[in-house]
Amino acid sequence: MLNRLLSTAAGAVLLTASAAASAQSVSDSKSFAVTGTVPAICVGGSVSEAGNVFDLGVLVDTSTGLLRSDLSAPAQVLSGSFCSSRSTIAVSATPVTAQTFTAAAPTGFSRSVDYIATASGWTETPATFSTAAANNPAALQQRDTPFTGAITVAIAGFATTGGNALRLVADSTYQGAVTVTLTPES
Repeated sequence: MLNRLLSTAAGAVLLTASAAASAQSVSDSKSFAVTGTVPAICVGGSVSEAGNVFDLGVLVDTSTGLLRSDLSAPAQVLSGSFCSSRSTIAVSATPVTAQTFTAAAPTGFSRSVDYIATASGWTETPATFSTAAANNPAALQQRDTPFTGAITVAIAGFATTGGNALRLVADSTYQGAVTVTLTPES
């Protein structure tokens, strides 16, 4: 019986020591904040058509010397465009102008062609710029949210600068430009 009593007492001591050891264990933890930033950025993407050129070909009707009424060029598409914040899209353009014939055009002639450039798909209302207009308030459009998507850039509405009764001077290169700009707003 003494053995049993000693055995029971030893078991009680072990249980008490085990419980005391558990009660003395204390955990401690620390938290660390994870931070970072994303700047307000815009990327114009890449042009899906080769050459980034609106090629109008021969600008005049060779039998009259007047601007062709059927001038057109396929739209250019900016793929992979995005802005990480509120943004504005702006379009600007310069007339298609004779590059070699730089003097004032003689009476009855012009050395440039006006047109309308549009950038659509970024905002509900396309950004529009007319090279013949004194100001172009619709050339700048705002988007209130971050966005990714394609922007379609097109030109149309060709007219001889100075009036459609004028003929264009001969020149091997007539050139203009359309620029689309995405700007982040923070």
